[in-house]
Amino acid sequence: MEQKRILLFVMPLLLFACNSPYIPKQEGYFNIPLPEKTYVTFNEPAYPYTFEYPAYASIVKDTSFFDSIPENPYWININFPQFDARIYMSYKKIGKYNLEQLVNDAYKMTNKHTVKASGIEDSLIHPANDVSGVFFRVEGDVATANQFFVTDSTHNFLRGALYFDATPNEDSLRPVNSFLVADMKHLINTFRWK
Repeated sequence: MEQKRILLFVMPLLLFACNSPYIPKQEGYFNIPLPEKTYVTFNEPAYPYTFEYPAYASIVKDTSFFDSIPENPYWININFPQFDARIYMSYKKIGKYNLEQLVNDAYKMTNKHTVKASGIEDSLIHPANDVSGVFFRVEGDVATANQFFVTDSTHNFLRGALYFDATPNEDSLRPVNSFLVADMKHLINTFRWK
């Protein structure tokens, strides 16, 4: 008799305790459609460099750090609007700036991520006779996981960094990040000074 009372009391609780349907947790992230890789040449007459960039990107003059007169007219951004991402590219003329200081600044900017980074890997790049530099891969939930600089060691220095307009999450950004890193490496491999 006592068991029946307990059962009569517990059964309604079990029936009404779960008032929403069960939805299993998704494994993984959304499928992001990636465009076919095709490239166009950036070869503006006034600029001291040329390279190939993805046809699904756009190049705009960087004006984020200037008032009315730019510090350097050769700073550009390569925008990827479908991914809320951009590669910031800043150019400096060696002579006006010291090469050693420019290289040290590039390492300092990369090392600012050590607070959140789980690792920083740098590798030498040398895509052409007068182009050499370093590519940085920063692991972890950092603002810019991929950066580089290229120089001819005598006249020109250019630094690039890939940023996303999103909260850093290495796992969720991985597919797009990997896709755009391939574009960055293509840019570096086709980069030439004029």
